[in-house]
Amino acid sequence: MRPARPALLALVLLALLGTAAGVTYALRPPASTPATASAAPPTAPKPVAQATPPPAEVKDGHPPRGVYAGAEACGECHEDEHAEWSKGWHSRALSPATSKFVVGDYRKNTHFKGDSSEAWMRRDGEHHFMRTKGADGQLAEFPVQWVVGGKRMQDPVTVLADGRWQVLPVYYHVTGKGEWVDYSETKQGALTPDHPFFWANFRRSAQHACLDCHVTGLDARHDRATHTWTTRFTDAGVACESCHGPGARHADTQDPKDIVQPSKLSPELGFAVCAQCHGPRRPLFPILDLAHRFQPGQKYEDFYQPIVLFVGNERSGDYFTDGRPSTSSFEYQALIQSQCHLQGNATCLTCHTAPHEPHAPNELNLPEKTAAKISVGSATCQQCHADLFAAGAKHSKHTGRAAQDCVACHMPPVVSGVLDKFADHALDVPAPKNTTRHGIPNACNTCHTKETPEAMDQALAKMWPDSAKRQERRVRLADAFDDKTADTSRPALEAVLADTKEAASLRGVAAKVLGRRYKREAVPALRAALKGTQDSLLRADVIEALGAVGGKEAIEDLAALLQDGSTWVRQSAALTLASFGDARGTAAVEALASRPETSGLVQPHIMLGQLAVRRKDLTTAIREFERALDLQPYNADALVRLADLYVVQGQVEKGKERLEDALRFDPQSRAAKQRLSMLKQGR
Repeated sequence: MRPARPALLALVLLALLGTAAGVTYALRPPASTPATASAAPPTAPKPVAQATPPPAEVKDGHPPRGVYAGAEACGECHEDEHAEWSKGWHSRALSPATSKFVVGDYRKNTHFKGDSSEAWMRRDGEHHFMRTKGADGQLAEFPVQWVVGGKRMQDPVTVLADGRWQVLPVYYHVTGKGEWVDYSETKQGALTPDHPFFWANFRRSAQHACLDCHVTGLDARHDRATHTWTTRFTDAGVACESCHGPGARHADTQDPKDIVQPSKLSPELGFAVCAQCHGPRRPLFPILDLAHRFQPGQKYEDFYQPIVLFVGNERSGDYFTDGRPSTSSFEYQALIQSQCHLQGNATCLTCHTAPHEPHAPNELNLPEKTAAKISVGSATCQQCHADLFAAGAKHSKHTGRAAQDCVACHMPPVVSGVLDKFADHALDVPAPKNTTRHGIPNACNTCHTKETPEAMDQALAKMWPDSAKRQERRVRLADAFDDKTADTSRPALEAVLADTKEAASLRGVAAKVLGRRYKREAVPALRAALKGTQDSLLRADVIEALGAVGGKEAIEDLAALLQDGSTWVRQSAALTLASFGDARGTAAVEALASRPETSGLVQPHIMLGQLAVRRKDLTTAIREFERALDLQPYNADALVRLADLYVVQGQVEKGKERLEDALRFDPQSRAAKQRLSMLKQGR
């Protein structure tokens, strides 16, 4: 094989040395992957009753824990609950695209045209189709095999020839005007085939972004050799075992000990049952790791970290600048920063009930007594705030019926959900100052639309003289996080980070932002926060910030955390220490990569690969990067690094293959494009 030329080798060696020199373990998941032009057959794949291989036999003859039974098996004994669940939208989180479930208009030649997308819909008997541009930019017809939701918006899904489930570009807006819309184009702007959010790219893959929460018992797999996906699950939709855990053993023994009852769990564990899906999260183990998937009854933080303000290294567009989610489906992130949760330990189950229990709309509890003309949503507040509820207009200072509803002022509809508006689950007081200073909507102006935020702020101060004190928290958070006030944000950031009464998730954001803006000047405040908290989420965020700023002064602080009870914390401490060149960190990374319970973690293998590059041990480096990609094949950054290693070794064809893989998952990868171009030119 012809060796790579000097210019390319120099580029590759510089890249390898650069990635090995600093903290690079926090690899972002790639943005996307191109789709093939051919469409999958119109017959939808069927869910299977048991997604995983049959477990080994157990002595008592009953199925072991962890085996799914399927909703139909549950319904054999729990007929009423199954019937009630079947009527609700949890059961239709994902449905086959048949006339029973499809709500969109698929009449012949139904047409949509946006700024960059165009689609034609049609129906042939029970089969539905969408004609639109594929990954190659050419028009093609794709069968709609599954649909997501249908209560407010219904998203059509097609299965491509390589097995990827892709969410097609045009959704049906049920609660709007009953019309087709391109929601991604609305949020992202014009979308071309090389844009991460173009419908055929990996960022829009249902295996990557949707199915973990829209089916029960997911088993998604990727074959790196054939570049194909296989997807199986126990039930389409959020079925019984999503909330009660795998139930095959319980179905056999009928023993209550063999099933999870969320209402009987501790508040923390019951909260985790809802939180697993009601808020985007960063999983500890990759999405393809079936053995380490969260199950009801387990701790949320043992498997996930909630995504708050940042996605990888980039700020999320789904947050207001005070740290409140601006987009629906972030209810967990909103609630954990509310005073209702921080002071009152409120969880989802405080106000909501199970989908199969009698409930008001949106699974709200049905209060025993509801005052006349008061909404059910407001009545749920009475459980904890009976005195304020009884005060009525004396508390609200308003006489209008709408203003007597607690949610009008404390859960205003300022959160966008696709193209609808939803209640703000951060449950806070209005802060018109933040509208003026930071462009954040406030509850007052949702009703008083003709008034200015300044006028609303003055009215609040007049009616509630202590309102300014209640607003201080939100004003401080916005002053800390908003890029427009970055130059003066240090006092606010340090105050948020040091405030032990503040939500750990927001303190973690303060740690990251402080490190980004003030670099090494942030180290003292970061070290103080690390020593002053037992919260695993905050510890992991602070460690990440210390690593990013090169805070070697904290080496002993980090070494003390190598035996922490949280895998997140142990991993973060080990990776950061290893990046600093501390032998204790390297040993801890090696342990994480080799022990059965943690060998499925991706980042330890990435770090071991980088450390091997430092030693010029390319054989070990290649082995570790390949292992990381077996676990997370869609990691485009790791694919590029591995390609560099192969090229340096003279295995140019293998290098090309890895670069082509990287572009399958991230067609915008400049590094992959640049290297592949040079290899093809033979430079």
